[in-house]
Amino acid sequence: MNVPSNLLFTKDHEWIKIEGDEALIGITEYAQSELGEIVYVELPSVGDSVAIEKTFGTVEAVKAVSDLFMPVSGEVLDINPLLEEKPELINEDPYGEGWMIRIKLNNPADIDGLLSPEAYTQHIQ
Repeated sequence: MNVPSNLLFTKDHEWIKIEGDEALIGITEYAQSELGEIVYVELPSVGDSVAIEKTFGTVEAVKAVSDLFMPVSGEVLDINPLLEEKPELINEDPYGEGWMIRIKLNNPADIDGLLSPEAYTQHIQ
């Protein structure tokens, strides 16, 4: 299972890539493999504020619907426009073109509660 060393993770299988005071967020390779073929994604709107550990959307797969939980609090700066037409990008490239939202971090200390790649690897084994 691919667990990139430049990301942080949640126990709920979201990943976050910190870029200064902004961050990209998506779901992990493990999560998409457990869900199966993803057919629809519901994401927040640009400008929405989402609190840490609150739901920021849903992923619908052929066999299940799963909530997405915010790893940190922040304001949505961008959503991945490709996912509306091609939600399967999450299956094909969860850490690349399958990213979901870009946020502005409200509280950089929120990242202290996230899992390192090593800790996440232990979590999914």
